[in-house]
Amino acid sequence: MDWKIDRWDKGGRKLAEQARWIDWDPERVAAYFGVNPSVGLNGDEAKERLKRAGYNRLAEGEKSSLFGLFIDQFKDFMVLVLLVATLISGLLGEYTDAIAIIAIVLLNAFLGFIQEVRAEKSLSALKKLSAPTAKVLRQGKWTRIDASLLVPGDVVALESGDRIPADLRLIKAESLYIEESALTGESVPVEKNSAPLPHADVSLGDRKNMGYMGTMVVRGNGTGIVVHTGMETEMGRIAHLIETTETMDTPLKRRLEQLGKILIIVALLLTALVVVTGILHGQDAYRMFLAGVSLAVAAIPEGLPAIVTIALALGVQRMIKRRAIVRKLPSVETLGCATVICSDKTGTLTQNKMFVTHIWTDQKLIQVTGSGYEPVGKFKLGKQEIDAAKEPALKQLLEISALCNNASLIKEKGAGVIKKRTVWKIDGDPTDGALIVTAGKAGITGETLKKEWVRVKEYPFDSERKMMSVLVRNKNGKQRLYAKGAPEILIGRCTHIYSKGKVVPLTREHKQTILKMNEQLAAMALRNLAFAYREVPQTTNLNKDWQIEQNLVFVGLAGMIDPPRGEVKEAIEVCRRAGIKTVMITGDHQTTAVAIASELGIKRPEGLTLSGQDLYNMSDEEFLRVANEVDVYARVSPEHKLRIVKALQKHGHVVAMTGDGVNDAPAIKAADIGIAMGVTGTDVSKEASSLILADDNFATIVSAVEEGRNIYDNIRKFISYLLASNVGEILIMFLAMLFGFPLPLVPIQILWVNLVTDGLPAMALGVDPAEDNTMERAPRNSRESVFARGVGWKIVTRGLLIGFCSLAAFWVTYAEFPDDLVKAQTVAFATLVLSQLIYVFDCRSQGTIFQRNPFDNPALVLAVLSSVALLLAVIYYRPLGPVFHTVPLGLREWILVTVTSTLPVIVAGLFDVMRPRNWHLKRIANS
Repeated sequence: MDWKIDRWDKGGRKLAEQARWIDWDPERVAAYFGVNPSVGLNGDEAKERLKRAGYNRLAEGEKSSLFGLFIDQFKDFMVLVLLVATLISGLLGEYTDAIAIIAIVLLNAFLGFIQEVRAEKSLSALKKLSAPTAKVLRQGKWTRIDASLLVPGDVVALESGDRIPADLRLIKAESLYIEESALTGESVPVEKNSAPLPHADVSLGDRKNMGYMGTMVVRGNGTGIVVHTGMETEMGRIAHLIETTETMDTPLKRRLEQLGKILIIVALLLTALVVVTGILHGQDAYRMFLAGVSLAVAAIPEGLPAIVTIALALGVQRMIKRRAIVRKLPSVETLGCATVICSDKTGTLTQNKMFVTHIWTDQKLIQVTGSGYEPVGKFKLGKQEIDAAKEPALKQLLEISALCNNASLIKEKGAGVIKKRTVWKIDGDPTDGALIVTAGKAGITGETLKKEWVRVKEYPFDSERKMMSVLVRNKNGKQRLYAKGAPEILIGRCTHIYSKGKVVPLTREHKQTILKMNEQLAAMALRNLAFAYREVPQTTNLNKDWQIEQNLVFVGLAGMIDPPRGEVKEAIEVCRRAGIKTVMITGDHQTTAVAIASELGIKRPEGLTLSGQDLYNMSDEEFLRVANEVDVYARVSPEHKLRIVKALQKHGHVVAMTGDGVNDAPAIKAADIGIAMGVTGTDVSKEASSLILADDNFATIVSAVEEGRNIYDNIRKFISYLLASNVGEILIMFLAMLFGFPLPLVPIQILWVNLVTDGLPAMALGVDPAEDNTMERAPRNSRESVFARGVGWKIVTRGLLIGFCSLAAFWVTYAEFPDDLVKAQTVAFATLVLSQLIYVFDCRSQGTIFQRNPFDNPALVLAVLSSVALLLAVIYYRPLGPVFHTVPLGLREWILVTVTSTLPVIVAGLFDVMRPRNWHLKRIANS
């Protein structure tokens, strides 16, 4: 039989199922690949296969050149319009305006270019996980070669500390444990064997006879036949998913693109109407054309992209202080409208560390407290603290834990922000680490015990025995065997039980009690180990473990778990009050996942739980029907995570996906916002993400949500301010032309208002503090317009009032001084500016100007005062008068200006008071 190369389609599934490696025996796998496992491939055959299969590398898609990426930044519709506005401003001689617009366009282009370059490093980071070399059997000799030269059919040796170089079907495994958390999300190393599995449809984490590229051997040794290389590996499938997954446009980007197109069309139509109306009423055509172009430039808010960028950048700085690193500016705002957070369990909701939480010994269930690897904690029987030294059975179990153990506890000084603290780390297997920390909490350490007991021999853990034993001897020559292992296995080797300081025969009742307690602890999602010992005569044959590991004395059980982070439960509750659903997606077992989810408040009584196997068996239509009801997904693979994210998006959700492993990267990239862990996260997940949690703290997401909501609120505030101001500017010109009045504003005045009055206050609105109810309201609909929830009403009413009142001030002054048009234009100019500066305080709340303290935002007060000072300079500084067509105003004119500039806010406030309270919010809720 000739071997074949599997290919993957765009969904990450095999196009041809030629072989089911996991349910084949090793001999059949070897025969399929035409290789003798004791000889390996010969050189010529390996070269031929390399030509057919290609190098064992992860491919990268075609990349745009740096110049091409930069040019792409200018293809946005709004940017093209701004470039046209720049050309018009230059033709009019308004070089300052043209330079300002060009600066804005270049700023946005450079920011977008930098983000594009950084965002597509996922595959480069993924390639770092490939092993550089591999120990391979070629022509009967073991040799180390570059891992990229491996081909299907190669026989590869694995040892502790090796990174697996390709996907392997294991044909030999001796106490082999592989750490696969980056691929499956499971925190505990997986015990491997070479036996065929009874059925082929098992999830990735349950394929005990397979080794996968990029995972790490943490214990034991083995041999495997290469079945997939390069892009055909599981890691290659993830690379393919990353490469082909489209990055979602953010809601903000979509809204601003729509807004830009609407504004441009409306502004050009109104400007053309103003020009035509003016000419029909006898105005000079050339002057009207200049005024119309100036009005068009003013009406199109070319400063909007810059102000949005500044607001997002300032939000990024605030997020850094709150331990969140933003890689893509719009992601801060996007998280503000998230409706679902899909969270990985291991290392995100939990600590990614194993801890013993319960010990059952001498008929007592003892709770173990403490957090982290620091050996500090208490042993509690109910609510009462107990002394482990005074509990013989407990002390005996902890001594077994410390001696039947190959891990070590390391005390180090912290680095970086924690350099003043002591850091405790585990060197070795996480399970052994959990046991050694627990013994340390009782003051029992391996170092102390080893002064009394010397290890004579170790019987390592293997898949057949499912236990580990060590033989120790003291100074007097006394020998003792300490053992730990799976409860159902170890209890079968016990003949006695340690109870109340005595060794008594193990009865059937004892066994039933032990097994019942084992089930009870397992129901709490605990991973259980049993402990036993025996005295060993010096005449015993130490080379026969099946003999020496008999007639043991049962001591007790220890239940351990990867516990939830302490602050996560409160963070999830805050998310719930904010209308955000949290969904757990994990590669761990369903029982463990449900227990953790229930403890954290993720799993609702009516919520569903689906396994990876359930997803395999469901069609897309079936899954879509229940996707909204699922709280927990267990034993899932990378394509499952991607499928979950896309299903939720089809339901209209804005999805945030958190994760730290390689297997999370495709879903992180596909989500509306991807969140990676900064400490435990892989480079792949970080490069695919939009937001990185510097402290790996789920609670930091709550801060990000609040910041995102506030940033979007502030963006809506300055959009409201800019557009209402522009409506007022267009309206005063249009009404003047309609009524046959002279031009109330000259082009330079319109451009001055656009650059100075509109710019500074709008930027200050970008740092407006959050309102008190920010995290108490439901997420906004990602499809809603920026004009929703009362903003459109505010823009129209305030804009109309600003235009009417400014024109009224012009008409009153011109009627009194018909021969002094410049004075009337100065009054209209001052009224328009001041009415906008007063209105900016009205923009800070969805209600009226009176609902918030104006001094809550010192930057806004300073910006308004600066704009007022510049207005006075234009009016009273004589050299500027001829340039801006202004004259000094007297007290009478200023009274008129003050009254007419405050009227828009007062009248609009009365309108708002008379309307039903929060009418727009009620309308949205009802819909």
